[in-house]
Amino acid sequence: MEDKASVPNKELKLPSFIQTVKLKYVKLGYHYLVSHAMYLLLLPLLAAASAKFSALTADDFHLLWNKLQYNLISVVLCSALIVFLSTIYFMKSPRPVYLLDFACYKAGEMQKCTREGYIERAKLTGAFTEDSLAFQERVIERSGLGQSTYLPESIARIPANPCMAEARKEAEVVMFGAIDELLAKTGVKAKDIGILIVNCSLFNPTPSLTSMIVNHYKLRGNILSYNLGGMGCSAGLISIDLGKHLLQVHRNSYCLIVSTENITLNWYLGNTRSMLLSNCLFRVGGAAVLLSNRRQDRRLSKYHLLHTVRTHKGSDDRSYNCVFQSQDPSLLTGVSLSKDLMSVAGEALKTNITTLGPLVLPLSEQLLFFASLLSRRVLRFKSIRPYIPDFKLAFEHLCIHAGGRGVLDELEKNLRLTETHMEPSRMTLHRFGNTSSSSLWYELAYTEAKGRMKKGDRTWQIAFGSGFKCNSAVWKALRTVEPVKEKNPWMDEIDSFPVRIG
Repeated sequence: MEDKASVPNKELKLPSFIQTVKLKYVKLGYHYLVSHAMYLLLLPLLAAASAKFSALTADDFHLLWNKLQYNLISVVLCSALIVFLSTIYFMKSPRPVYLLDFACYKAGEMQKCTREGYIERAKLTGAFTEDSLAFQERVIERSGLGQSTYLPESIARIPANPCMAEARKEAEVVMFGAIDELLAKTGVKAKDIGILIVNCSLFNPTPSLTSMIVNHYKLRGNILSYNLGGMGCSAGLISIDLGKHLLQVHRNSYCLIVSTENITLNWYLGNTRSMLLSNCLFRVGGAAVLLSNRRQDRRLSKYHLLHTVRTHKGSDDRSYNCVFQSQDPSLLTGVSLSKDLMSVAGEALKTNITTLGPLVLPLSEQLLFFASLLSRRVLRFKSIRPYIPDFKLAFEHLCIHAGGRGVLDELEKNLRLTETHMEPSRMTLHRFGNTSSSSLWYELAYTEAKGRMKKGDRTWQIAFGSGFKCNSAVWKALRTVEPVKEKNPWMDEIDSFPVRIG
């Protein structure tokens, strides 16, 4: 028997549900109407023109041909002008930038570290107080990290041995591992690479990491190499933007981009809480990406780079100081994360999507946003809330930097995203931890491994970094990615994902 007391509640909820469904379909109808408005307006004109054309007789066509013969010079000049202007347009237009392929590094089984295993290693150092150990344990439990993330060998072994030699070894293993896999996947020879960009925020040895790669792969002597340091977790997209601009200048070139972070010398062994957070979140990872501006590479490439948008809030002191490397009272170096991080990231994101929105959003969303802005700023209707554009209409896939659970929760709420949109980011954080600038590529690899990347799909990569920076990149899939043909770090275990994160 159904409880009578529950019936009124159902009746009360039903109209609200129906209203929500109606609003959903009203908005979808509005979106399709505006998106196809041009076609709907042109249909009557095309119908009228077609009717007029079909009414023409053979005499009408003969008369038209005679007129063209008498104006042959005008026709030739107009044709030449059209060809000339078209040539100028194609020469001045930006060269397309393609992503041939990418590869993510996956460490060995010996480097796997559970949450409990990390705390045990931290205890064995003797550097942390009981309060600091308890704090790290609480953070790790709530961080969204799983039981299979990776630590560098120097810290995974007991006792730990963080030194310069081990830091170099970590960098070599990660970078060379990703590059070897990338070259094998693309078939491109190392000698053909004309541009090399490496970004690693905290480890900048001499010779540089780019020199380390040039020496190992014996790259050509006239290679253009760039080593980006101190630019935080969004440096991977800064590298993409730099590579895009360089490929506009240098014809028929390959650009190799390597994104990584080094943990060995940046494991904080002090007791300042704001500096202990990085110990709990950052894990081993790296990615290698190959870009090309050669038109013949289009058919071989996975993605076409559509847009990059960079936002820098460093002129604001609160933004500048929210992620800061310094020494604690014991003169130990660490990176402190401010409590203002979430609000600073939100402000940076708002600025970034204000620039990105007009480039990617359909006209229907731009009109709604403009109407909301007009109502609030010009008509002074303060009761109207600012309209947040529906970015789900602009992208099929999102890769949001897996910096931490709090950041992902906030973005999901503010951008009104679904669990499916957030799945690659949450699963990457769970499986690999925060791998800094390379996390976006683990997320894209997850989407490919799930078989979700179809030809024509658009992907939005967005990352945050110290300074404070928020950067975006938009890609369009040039072909459907078949998971069975892919080699990426998820393939051996993709069927076990997604997992429920408590």
